[in-house]
Amino acid sequence: MSDTPPKEKDYKDSVNLPRTEFPMKGNLAQLEPRMLGWWAERGIWGKILEKNAKAEPFVLPDGPPYANGHLHAGHALNRVLKDIVVKYRNMSGRLCDFIPGWDTHGLPIEQAVEKRLKDKKVDKRTLSRDAFLEACRAYALEFIDIQRGEAQRMGTFASWDKPYKTLDFSFEAQEIRELANFARRDMLYRRKKPVYWCLTDQTALAEAEVEYENHESPSVYVAFRAGPEVAERVPALKGKDVDFVIWTTTPWTLPANLAIAANKEFEYVFYQLGSRVICVAKDLLPKVLAEVKADELEVKHVELPGGEVSAAALVDPSRILAYAPGEELEHLTYQHPFYARRGRLLLGEHVTLEAGTGLVHTAPGHGQEDYEVGLAYGLDIYNPVRPDGRYDDTVGEALAGKKVFEANPLIIGMLVERGVLLNDAKDTVAHSYPHCWRCHNPIILSATYQWFIPLDKPFRGEKTFRQAVLDEVDKVQWVPSWGHSRIRGMLETRPDWTISRQRTWGVPICIAYCEGCEEAVVSPELMERVADQVEKEGVGVWYRTPVKEFLPADFKCPRCGKAEFRRETDILDVWFDSACMFSAVLEKRQRIPADLFLEGSDQHRGWFHSSMLVAVGTRDMSPYKACLTHGFVVDGKGEKMSKSVGNTVAPEKIIQQYGAEVLRLWVAASDYRNDVRLSDQILKGLSESYRKIRNTVRYALSNLYDFDPAKHAVPAAELLPLDQWARGRLAEVVARVRKAYEDYEFHLVFATVVDFCAGDLSAVYFDILKDRLYTWRTDGQARRSAQTVLHEVASVLLRLLAPVMSFTAEEAWSYLPGAPSESVFLAGFPEPAVKMDAALAERYGKLFAVRGAVQGVLEAARRDKRIGASLEARVVLTVDAKARDFLKPHLDELPGLFITSQVELSDVAGEKAQALDVAQVFGEGVRVMAEVLPAKGEKCPRCWTYAEAVGQGGEVCLKCREALAA
Repeated sequence: MSDTPPKEKDYKDSVNLPRTEFPMKGNLAQLEPRMLGWWAERGIWGKILEKNAKAEPFVLPDGPPYANGHLHAGHALNRVLKDIVVKYRNMSGRLCDFIPGWDTHGLPIEQAVEKRLKDKKVDKRTLSRDAFLEACRAYALEFIDIQRGEAQRMGTFASWDKPYKTLDFSFEAQEIRELANFARRDMLYRRKKPVYWCLTDQTALAEAEVEYENHESPSVYVAFRAGPEVAERVPALKGKDVDFVIWTTTPWTLPANLAIAANKEFEYVFYQLGSRVICVAKDLLPKVLAEVKADELEVKHVELPGGEVSAAALVDPSRILAYAPGEELEHLTYQHPFYARRGRLLLGEHVTLEAGTGLVHTAPGHGQEDYEVGLAYGLDIYNPVRPDGRYDDTVGEALAGKKVFEANPLIIGMLVERGVLLNDAKDTVAHSYPHCWRCHNPIILSATYQWFIPLDKPFRGEKTFRQAVLDEVDKVQWVPSWGHSRIRGMLETRPDWTISRQRTWGVPICIAYCEGCEEAVVSPELMERVADQVEKEGVGVWYRTPVKEFLPADFKCPRCGKAEFRRETDILDVWFDSACMFSAVLEKRQRIPADLFLEGSDQHRGWFHSSMLVAVGTRDMSPYKACLTHGFVVDGKGEKMSKSVGNTVAPEKIIQQYGAEVLRLWVAASDYRNDVRLSDQILKGLSESYRKIRNTVRYALSNLYDFDPAKHAVPAAELLPLDQWARGRLAEVVARVRKAYEDYEFHLVFATVVDFCAGDLSAVYFDILKDRLYTWRTDGQARRSAQTVLHEVASVLLRLLAPVMSFTAEEAWSYLPGAPSESVFLAGFPEPAVKMDAALAERYGKLFAVRGAVQGVLEAARRDKRIGASLEARVVLTVDAKARDFLKPHLDELPGLFITSQVELSDVAGEKAQALDVAQVFGEGVRVMAEVLPAKGEKCPRCWTYAEAVGQGGEVCLKCREALAA
């Protein structure tokens, strides 16, 4: 007889260990291109549109990115946000055909083409207009292809083969037709008027093309000698030299000074300052004196509450010669500081007491308020500055030909020489100053002949166009809500829309001029005829064709009767281009108003703004029902991204390093309503979140390898209680996530799913399920109950995540047993399957709270080396009556919840029993104590649970015997 002990049986093959071909690692760099190819090969986007063809449309138009350069992080944020909306709406049963678009006209492309020509040593002047336009068209199309590829790499779904482009002949033609609609309503006018003018690019700028940056400007107080009639109005000034004092930060505009503006509501003071008498607003006298002549002040220190000390300037009353209300100053004259001409004092409500002297230097050719006051008083709109920023010959030999900003020190020197500069010539002020958004150089206000759309002209009866627009703004849903007040404030105060630009690459303003008298022929019929030809041949036809061919054969100038005409060569503002998308695209291919416009917050003054103006101006309605804005992308410290600073993060680099899926997660995880931070550290954190979600899905799939939902699914009523609880929690998550998508709160989608995966599933449900899935009877109800819910969890999670984690959701969907559709995007968005049973929720809420407390005691026992794995433990709970009444019915379930071999209830606490904090479960005063003891019995070699039945009539525990017998 051998003394060798019997060899232990190997039960490995009898255990239902998880297995799946769904990889643990995403390997996104390899997965994503394959998935893009699979979507294209299977025509998934087309199938989505086909499936929803008869459904209610959801119209989300593309605010067109500019076709110049590669997509940056801001584009990625916008593209993915739109894609999340598109996928969610289609999966939830709406027809959302996303038509991508591109803005293609305008200055940046002109400049880029000019640079290319220069690099090739081609003189632009040797090219015909047609040749140059064709070069611009080719450049734009080149970058459309580049940007389309970059956007598709992000996993975005769209009708990429049918985009709209503002350079399409049909789009250009529709734009001219919209111009004709404004002409029909008599909503176009031409006037010499101050507009923002970029000296670098030599073109007018729209409000949306102006950025304000910190800038240091000269600060000058200038004395304008009053005419002798001032003494007639104010007798106390007889025999005195009186000066009206103005303050300006733009000395270069002084050559264009024609007037000084006062406010009729203010009181003005005449104050003896040395040999001269100065006139300023009474309330600003102390401040002016502090700036121009500090030694004329008496200063005393005044103690303020809190112990602060302030220097208060006291005016010498004996030097005040007289006061006068502003209205008495009207029409007084003065001598220009360095020209022979005289100017007048005018009244204007724009004059304030916020800064300066209460008297405002007025140059109608260089300021909007100056212009309006000048019109009211019949002043010339004088502008001595040429388009290149140099003075013309009307300013005199000393300044003619000089650039305006370079002329500032020359003009200051002239003021000093004539004794009219009252402060230090070196004084400067730092303030916010307008800059060109393209070249980032300071700009000026300069009066030139431009075409405008009037904002305050009667439009609907007595209502002005501005008010009609504001009424439509009030009807729109703004997300976030502050967008309403922002765009409303802009529209309430903006000037008339300057729609003309002095460039080449764009849609022409189709207006003719009489060669005899310069009369402008604003003819909707001419515009319509041009539009018909542009639709066939493009905008070049306007420049190739004699203007007379677009006019009636016998047409003569209505003003002078002559029949010779020339064409307008200015083009339309590119914001007018993109604004016409609603008519060129939506009216023809979808519908208006769109359900949602979604762009960056800068578009309140850009595309949202211009689209509203054109749609109300031509259709009397807003082009959109709702408007959602997102912030800008900033670096990890919250600083603006800049190539010069070196803190930019290109989407291409992110995709190479982390995959487009992590880029998409970054968008979804961010609260886009504020500026969105982007850094390597943030992306690494999101990679961890990605792994958690992927592992959750993988765990579910790995336990479904032998599960066929058609054969093995357990009816809902027969599911085990824990599985019913998990199904109820899943339903709550579905409801929360669906609402988050509906409310465009995508960061809540991400947070809800991550919390569910990490908390309810991985840390609780999956942990408890392992024994039931691995060691219980393979086809028993208990295991099939768990698999039924795991299948639902996987199916639901993948559909919840598909709009965000598109690549992973589609990949995992292919491993889901019995997947009901070819693609996850064809499976529909989940609805809550059940409502969580209140009693079940309360039951497991209490059980999990006790579980959490017991896990703390088990962890302490592990640290003390009293147990190794938790299955080596027997937990004895010492409870009072209230706790016993709850726990006793669930005693058989507790070992599985605690993942221990046994759990017992006792009335007497052991030596090492520890009190559990369960007041939130049972209320104050209820006692529950836990003691960890060694488990009874032997370790089952199959399931590793300790049981007294092990070794008594069999080698494994009773549960495993049943499983093996089956």
